[in-house]
Amino acid sequence: MTEMVYGSIPRRDGEPILPRWWRTIDKWSLSSVFVLFGIGLLLGLAASPPLAQKNNFADFYYVQRQAVFGGTALITMVLVTMMDPHRVRRLGVLAFIATFIALALLPFFGTDFGKGATRWYSLGFGSFQPSEFLKPAFVITAAWMMAAAHEIGGPPGRLYSFFMACILVVLLALQPDFGQASLLLFSWCVMYFVGGAPIVILLGVVGLVVAGGSLAYHNSEHFARRIDGFLSPDIDPTTQIGYATNAIREGGFFGVGVGEGTVKWSLPDAHTDFIIAVAAEEYGLVLVLVILSLYALITVRSLWRLLKERDPFIRLAGTGLACAFGVQAFINMGVAVRLLPAKGMTLPFVSYGGSSVIASGIALGALLAFTRSRPQGEIGDILIRNKR
Repeated sequence: MTEMVYGSIPRRDGEPILPRWWRTIDKWSLSSVFVLFGIGLLLGLAASPPLAQKNNFADFYYVQRQAVFGGTALITMVLVTMMDPHRVRRLGVLAFIATFIALALLPFFGTDFGKGATRWYSLGFGSFQPSEFLKPAFVITAAWMMAAAHEIGGPPGRLYSFFMACILVVLLALQPDFGQASLLLFSWCVMYFVGGAPIVILLGVVGLVVAGGSLAYHNSEHFARRIDGFLSPDIDPTTQIGYATNAIREGGFFGVGVGEGTVKWSLPDAHTDFIIAVAAEEYGLVLVLVILSLYALITVRSLWRLLKERDPFIRLAGTGLACAFGVQAFINMGVAVRLLPAKGMTLPFVSYGGSSVIASGIALGALLAFTRSRPQGEIGDILIRNKR
């Protein structure tokens, strides 16, 4: 006996793919992603011309590139949402293997583009950042391992996923990329908690993070400089945080007007890490609240739909992807308002960046595939199948 988790619409045998996809997809979350990308293009029109002029490109060079990257990301996202969870899992595991190898080879073949952190491969026509694609692939692979541990006689998937997370955190910290390392470890902790982990183990992980942070502070000038800048009671007005803070203050409730902002001429990362400062200055608190609401809508709706999910893998992977998406947005905006130390993390679908927006499209595509309405067996049927 089966039932629909979201609604009472029965399964329709022989129904075409597109009508079935449209009937079962979370339309609110899907629409929110498209709106976020549209806002990103709008902000790019204001934020990117100064950098384009500095690099001797046409004024809207970066906006045009973002449109291409974003279009590719949205098409990829929609295609992934049409896949069944088992296919998403297989592709996620393969992607994890590929991105793990790429991450491990970064110290030998990667470049830092003068930013002090070796995070990219230069491809001539662009760049590729493995850590962006690693996040959704890791979440899916770790969820698969944890779900396998629920089966009778299954492998110690939780332990394997923990060792895997530790290796990745070390590789990311060596770049150094402490922001991505923190986000990846957070995703693992959320899935481990949802999977029924004892709170004592999670407290132990928190202790390891504190110890690792202390070690990084005393041995990494890059890390120490950012922590010291965050803890300092005074803000240097000539730093990126100083410019961003002043822009947010100047914007007020309704902004200074479209195209009238000045922070984009001072911030080298106005179109990427600090694009929320451009939004706050030119459009004010109103647009910032709209952006916050869209991220909250996607995250909360996804978690709400996953509450009724009975497949352990789908529940774990979906929760990890939803929380990683929401927390990445929170970190980006938290840095701009000085709630968090600077981490160099993009705002999903809004910031400029090929790797970032395409990886976000893949991650949201997988999340929307996991949260689609589908017939599910009674809980007793699942328990009997697992015993077999």
